[in-house]
Amino acid sequence: MSLTDHLVARIRATGPITIADYMAECLLHPTFGYYTTRDPFGAKGDFTTAPEISQMFGELIGLALARSWLDQGAPARFTLAELGPGRGTLMADVLRATARVPGFDKAGLHLVEASPTLRARQRQALAAHSVRWLDTVDELPEAPLFLIANEFFDALPIRQFQRAAQGWSERQIGLDGDRLTPGLGAPGPQPALARRLGDTGEGEIVELCPAAPAIVAQIARRIAQHGGAALLIDYGNWRSRGDTLQAVRDHRFARILDTPGQSDLTAHVAFEPLALAARAAGAAHSRMTSQGTFLERLGITARAQALAARGGDAVAAAHRRLTHPDEMGNLFQVLGLFPPGAPCPAGLEP
Repeated sequence: MSLTDHLVARIRATGPITIADYMAECLLHPTFGYYTTRDPFGAKGDFTTAPEISQMFGELIGLALARSWLDQGAPARFTLAELGPGRGTLMADVLRATARVPGFDKAGLHLVEASPTLRARQRQALAAHSVRWLDTVDELPEAPLFLIANEFFDALPIRQFQRAAQGWSERQIGLDGDRLTPGLGAPGPQPALARRLGDTGEGEIVELCPAAPAIVAQIARRIAQHGGAALLIDYGNWRSRGDTLQAVRDHRFARILDTPGQSDLTAHVAFEPLALAARAAGAAHSRMTSQGTFLERLGITARAQALAARGGDAVAAAHRRLTHPDEMGNLFQVLGLFPPGAPCPAGLEP
């Protein structure tokens, strides 16, 4: 049986499924799921993330978190965490860059990772460190929390709603014979989208990520109560608008419904709901800031020049890819969380 067979059988038995259900099955099915069965990163995988492009990314993020830790009195007992740590490359760079910050190496290191395959890669990359793996953010300790989430929220399942004259119709996946096909549910009111009636027109699409605000609330509550900072980095915008769901395979875009479980599925992150969830949980948040601006404020140009002086044209190419507006610089955004009254994380503005 393939994942397609499983989905066809499920839909035939219970009816059309939401986009969120489809994404969850494709990405995390225990037998056929994309993330549960492979390492998708790098040139031999399906896509490349910022930590895989250059060590500069992780180094600067690590130093920014260490700065927040120092600004908040350098608590002796604290948590350093990452959501969706990939191969462990980002955290390895963070730990190397912060090794000379006295006391920061005493952090309790926690990684939130659902994939057994990726946990094994992380174990290799971080073999010199004591790491605790968690299934969910709910398991994070009640302690000052310094956290990174890079390209984590874009992979969370989304629901899509199309504006109709009588409210909103949810986009679904159904069947045409034995073939998966898109469709629309019956129109009706959607309380979660009531405030979007003023800035959308009939036929427009708005996406909701039900899990994201709850995850941010857990992080923000710990930061508000115990101290800490979080850097949420992803591609997206302040507010959802349009169909942003995409499939990527072998570094190319693919059809969403082709070969389920064989392609990465992601959607642009709406940062406004994350900021609202953080505020409701008692934390402060920064302005949403482009990745290019954030990294430049942290000193990536000086770091690139220092690395380039040792030889190699790859540094200049990596610097451009991470910061240039035509590359990742404007596509990716950063939102910082911090305790009310504490300094905003370096590279960001309150």
